[in-house]
Amino acid sequence: MLSDAEEAELQARMAADPDAREMTDEELGRMRPAREVLPPAVFAALTKRGRPKSPSPLVQVTLRLDSEALAAFKATGPGWQTRINETVKRAAKQL
Repeated sequence: MLSDAEEAELQARMAADPDAREMTDEELGRMRPAREVLPPAVFAALTKRGRPKSPSPLVQVTLRLDSEALAAFKATGPGWQTRINETVKRAAKQL
C-alpha cells in the first residue's frame, strides 16, 4: 500500500506525463483479451510460465556439509550452489 504522500507524488507525476493518462470508460470498453487479438502462437509464447525444461534436470536433495566447507563456498558469492554441484560432478568422475 502507498502512503498518502507516495500516492500524491504518483498522481502528480501522472498528471505531468501526457503518456500516463488514465483510460476513459470508452477506451476500457473497447479492450479485448490478448487471446482474442493475438495470433495463437504469439499468445502461447507469451503465456508460458516457469523455467524452460532442462534435458538434464537437477534433483533436489538434503545434504549435510561441514560448516567450514559450506562457508568457503558461500564466501565465493552468488552461484555457490552451482559451484558445489560442479565440484561434486568432478569428484564423481574420479571415482
